[in-house]
Amino acid sequence: MSRWVLKGLGTGRVTTDYPKKKDMSPGITPGLPVKEVDKRIDKNILSLCPTSAIFIKGDMSYVATHRCIHCFRCLRYGGDSVPWNMDYEWANATHKDFSLPSSFKHSAHIRVVDAGDCGACINEVKLLNNPYYNMHRLGLFITPTPRKADILLVVGCVTEHMKIPLKKAYEAMPTPKRVIAVGSCALSGGIFEPDFMTYSSVSEVIPVDVEVPGCPPPPMSILHALMMVCNQK
Repeated sequence: MSRWVLKGLGTGRVTTDYPKKKDMSPGITPGLPVKEVDKRIDKNILSLCPTSAIFIKGDMSYVATHRCIHCFRCLRYGGDSVPWNMDYEWANATHKDFSLPSSFKHSAHIRVVDAGDCGACINEVKLLNNPYYNMHRLGLFITPTPRKADILLVVGCVTEHMKIPLKKAYEAMPTPKRVIAVGSCALSGGIFEPDFMTYSSVSEVIPVDVEVPGCPPPPMSILHALMMVCNQK
């Protein structure tokens, strides 16, 4: 036991300083394609994208980041490829009243719903509890019941079997409440796309306040979304 204590004292504090300071440690983010490219990229790249997230309009090239699945084909193409942003603050609000009242700034409870996830996004969410990200220091806590939740965090493309449970979870939450959709599947259906068993986005089933693109988005991107909702960004 004493050896572990000494090792801990020697290692020191490892928790990230985000959001007080930017954190660009190695491996913190896989990056994301930029949304607008002020040039016409090589048309051959369009056929490489499995979700048709890249398109050309006039003299500009665009990336629908909510459809990006991080296959990296456009990045590795070379030549006139799509540039990537190596940041992690990807969260986007869907309307102007997306944040909770200021009284929630120091404490908010989150109910996580797996609406049809492959396992990737939910694992990134789990990492928020580890010592490096330690979301508890920011007053963010996971709750097992929607009746005590302020934020509903949804991962995965909503399957037909999860439509009603997701609606019930949302309706059971007290007001004010906010919904964060995490990952390309939750925003657009991702690689699965809408079909007879899945929906195109969480917003088809319940209102969404903040979207986090990525497949999967890194923990820091999810933390950015939570900070936005809790009025800390």
